[in-house]
Amino acid sequence: MNIRIISRLDIKRPNLVKGVQLEGLRPLGLPEKFAEFYYNEGADELFYQDVVASLYGQNALYELISKTSKNIFIPLTVGGGIRKIEEISKILRAGADKVSINSAAFSNPNLISKACKIFGSSTIAASIEVIKSSNGKYYAFTENGRNPTNQEVLEWSKKLEKMGVGEIILTSVDNEGLGIGFDIELVKKVIENVNLPVVIHGGAGNKKDILDLIRNTKVSGVAIASMFHYSYLRKLKKSIKSKNDNFNLSFTKFEDCSIKKLKKYLIKNRVKCKL
Repeated sequence: MNIRIISRLDIKRPNLVKGVQLEGLRPLGLPEKFAEFYYNEGADELFYQDVVASLYGQNALYELISKTSKNIFIPLTVGGGIRKIEEISKILRAGADKVSINSAAFSNPNLISKACKIFGSSTIAASIEVIKSSNGKYYAFTENGRNPTNQEVLEWSKKLEKMGVGEIILTSVDNEGLGIGFDIELVKKVIENVNLPVVIHGGAGNKKDILDLIRNTKVSGVAIASMFHYSYLRKLKKSIKSKNDNFNLSFTKFEDCSIKKLKKYLIKNRVKCKL
C-alpha cells in the first residue's frame, strides 16, 4: 500500500496556527491558502484540527470545510470539539470525508460506537495525544496535551479498536513541533497493538526522519505540519517583502522540504507513495 502523506493544519478561528508541543500557538496565515498549496503540491489528504474547539464546546470550521471541499479533491479529516452525532453529520455534510475524535471518546464512549454504526468505521478516526511519563509509560491526554486522562496508550488504543474506529491518529506531544524525529518506540508499540491503520504526527524535521519512520514501522500515513508550513513560508518570503513576524520565523531546525520533494525522495528510496 502507498504511504499517505498528510498535511495537518491546526486552526484557531480564521488563522492557521503552529506551536511547539501543541502550545504557544502563533498565526501563520489563512488556512485555505496553505490547503490549496498543499493540494497542488500533491498531498494525499488534509487534516483540519480546530485547536480551540474543545475550549468553546464546538467545532467552528464548517465554512472553511465547505470552501475546501469545493476546490480541493482529496480526503479531508476534521477534528476538534466533536461531541454529538449531529455535529459529525454537519461536518460531513459540509464536505469532510472523516472526523477525528479525542476528548469525547473519554467522556462519552457510546458516541464512538454509535457514530461508527451510523456513518461507518472508515468515517470515524480516533486521535490520541501522547505524553511519555517518568516511569517510561505512555499516557493519553486531551485538550491539546493539557488534560491528563491517566489512560495508558496501549490499553486505550485497544479500547478504541473495540469501539469500532477505522483509524488512529497518534500525536507525540513530546516531539511535536520540535523537528527532532519521531518516537519510533511509541509508534511500534501502538501499531503492533491494534489491527488498524495508524497515522503518525509529531516530530518530522527532515526527509530522513520520515524515511526512518517508514522503514522501521508499519505506519499507514504521516501527518506533517511544521516542516511543510515553514517550507511554504520560505517560498512566500521570496516573493513577499514583509516585516510581519509571520514571515520571520526561525527555520533552522526544519529542512526546506515541500511535499513534492519529499515524495520524490521516498520513491527514490523505494517507498511506495503516490506522486
